[in-house]
Amino acid sequence: MPTHYKGTEQEKEALDLFIKLHRATDSVSARSYASIAETGLTMSQFGILETLYHLGPLKPSQLAEKHLKSRNNFTLVIDNLEKLGYVRRERGQKDRRSILVSLTEEGRSKITELFPVFAATLEKQVQVLTKSELAELSRLLKILGTGQRKKSNDV
Repeated sequence: MPTHYKGTEQEKEALDLFIKLHRATDSVSARSYASIAETGLTMSQFGILETLYHLGPLKPSQLAEKHLKSRNNFTLVIDNLEKLGYVRRERGQKDRRSILVSLTEEGRSKITELFPVFAATLEKQVQVLTKSELAELSRLLKILGTGQRKKSNDV
């Protein structure tokens, strides 16, 4: 459903785009995370496990930044993952004030089991787009997300 706002054409177009982006994100997320939800993990918990799996140990602030969340919000998520035995906090070796979050063996096992299922489900979600449509959408979303166009010779 388009916006009912009576602003300028540009405002209405921007609002319509926002509504479509939000609905598409919610719809794809809900379908893709359905198999994860069955395990009892939240989307944020799964996201942290996935990030640590692919990037290795990170500071809580780095995890929050990767997920565009506040560090305070992620502290609770990390606490809950620690209670489940999936992550551990460790003091940095160079800077003892620094805390790193890393996967435990149980956490690594869990994400190794879950991630391929998630990736396959997500792949099915995007199959409604052709390869060129997917590439174009990715390019456009990157521009929109950063708020910056690449230089003309990079496009």
